[in-house]
Amino acid sequence: MSPTSVRSHCIIFYEDKNYQGRRYECDSDCTDFHSYLSRCNSARVESGTWVIYERPNFSGYQYVLARGEYPDYQSWTGFNDRVSSCKMIHFVSLEDPYKIELYGKGDFGGQVFEETEDCPSVLEKFHWRQVHSCRVLGGWWVFYEHPNYKGRQYLLEKGEYRKSVDWGAIYRDMKWDWG
Repeated sequence: MSPTSVRSHCIIFYEDKNYQGRRYECDSDCTDFHSYLSRCNSARVESGTWVIYERPNFSGYQYVLARGEYPDYQSWTGFNDRVSSCKMIHFVSLEDPYKIELYGKGDFGGQVFEETEDCPSVLEKFHWRQVHSCRVLGGWWVFYEHPNYKGRQYLLEKGEYRKSVDWGAIYRDMKWDWG
């Protein structure tokens, strides 16, 4: 690749802090790169937005990383130096705008709210403590464990999520924002 060419998406993982040690470079989704790196202590997102996962096959803790530098795993609010898979986020077109339906009960039951914008606190906006199920009708959304975009992150693609474990949640009290 020539120095002037630009990739549409690229993320580089490093074994050691501050971009040292062995590295692994991705320009597409990868289900398991743990065999290339024994740990991941820093990352650099050269282009695009990515979701990195603690375990292979897009499972475990999730972290959404935008373009920038992450000199240690705490800089992306990581719980440890284990990252094994990644997925690039493809942003929506104007024909597929951001839209989500939130439900007060599992299996799309109870009160429903449709939303197209981010929300720093489900409790403040809808007077709910929890989102129990949802339908992502357009875009990619990120649910957060705590208000104001804090805590564990859960990336939701277009589709149906009948209960919180469907989006990988360990705890039920999810707040949300879109990414």
